[in-house]
Amino acid sequence: MNDSDDLLKILNNAGEATSPPPPPAPGIPKQWVPGWIRWPIRAIFLPFIVLDSAMKKVARKIIRPPFKKEGQCKRRGNCCYYILMKRSKRFMHFIDRFWNTQINGFYVRDPEPKQLDDKEVFVMGCRYLKKDGSCAHYHLRPVICREYPVIEHFGAPKILKGCGYKVSCKDKKYEVYYEEE
Repeated sequence: MNDSDDLLKILNNAGEATSPPPPPAPGIPKQWVPGWIRWPIRAIFLPFIVLDSAMKKVARKIIRPPFKKEGQCKRRGNCCYYILMKRSKRFMHFIDRFWNTQINGFYVRDPEPKQLDDKEVFVMGCRYLKKDGSCAHYHLRPVICREYPVIEHFGAPKILKGCGYKVSCKDKKYEVYYEEE
């Protein structure tokens, strides 16, 4: 079984899970950047994140993607345990990893990158997920959390089963990957 099949099996199991997965073998690592530094940084970037999201919505009104997101989040938290982040090139990889682990609060579930659609991705988890599946830091959540599920202009979206969202498409050349039962 290759990395892509392994990753798809993990995501399929996550979509059907009724309880949280166990933490990674060594446990969830501690963040070494103190909270009094992390939170002001996130608060400073928040207006830019909100502005970026608003501009993306305007762009989607002008140039419509072939897919339309429907439904709403069921707040199960399963998508927060298996966040896929594309591996960046060279030096940017270290900056991305620092930002996502130390500032945004994600942790690496598996240190080895997986292959998905000819891209290397890391499987991350969120340390701020509460037991009821909601976010403990909802107002300062990262961009990846604000925009899930991402509806791109090219290619079909991948949505975790059971999350509450589904996609519809008027264009027959695309296949819808996941829909709610």
